[in-house]
Amino acid sequence: MITLFTRLLVSTGLLFLGASLATAADNPKVELKTDHGTVIIELYPKQAPITVQNFLEYVDSNFYDGTIFHRVVPGFVVQGGGMTFDFTEKPTRDPINNESDNGLRNEYKTVAMARHSNPNSATSQFYINLKGNPGLNATEKRPGYTVFGKVIDGMEVIEKIAQEPRGMFKAHPEAPNYAVRILSAKRYDPSSSATSSSTSPLVNSRIKDALVKPQ
Repeated sequence: MITLFTRLLVSTGLLFLGASLATAADNPKVELKTDHGTVIIELYPKQAPITVQNFLEYVDSNFYDGTIFHRVVPGFVVQGGGMTFDFTEKPTRDPINNESDNGLRNEYKTVAMARHSNPNSATSQFYINLKGNPGLNATEKRPGYTVFGKVIDGMEVIEKIAQEPRGMFKAHPEAPNYAVRILSAKRYDPSSSATSSSTSPLVNSRIKDALVKPQ
């Protein structure tokens, strides 16, 4: 009886493990090629469907190609996805609804949307957490910053960006002195090099002040 019970427990555990692995395998992934190396981000459409769809639309339209990491705060975040090397703001799609109450936390390596003070103002800019930042999470009294993915490979690239010297540009004191670009952003599939494409128009142009604030 004990042996049979043990086998049932093991079998059940394997089933749950298999389901968990299958779910992770099904999550879309994005490959960011930067001046410092390649970063792979796993996205969580189940928890943040609106945000993931928005991010993938920008990826599929090649929006992020040539944008820079314009805000680097060591020990806090690395932020990019909205400006070119000369700090020109790219036109964006309409803002999306905030999904920060999805249970995902601003932990080390997680990827979240930058926004204005209006919770529903995120467009294209995103950031990678350099540490756990609980002050950016939603609470019962206020929305937070929506986490929608996590760096699963290449975090050393983000850490290297975080070490870039800054301060050369008076209007952008947190920008690296020499631009660190996203050379390309595309859907990642280790078994295929196929990349989706989209020609949806970008109709909005407001990214100004889409910065997260240190807590």
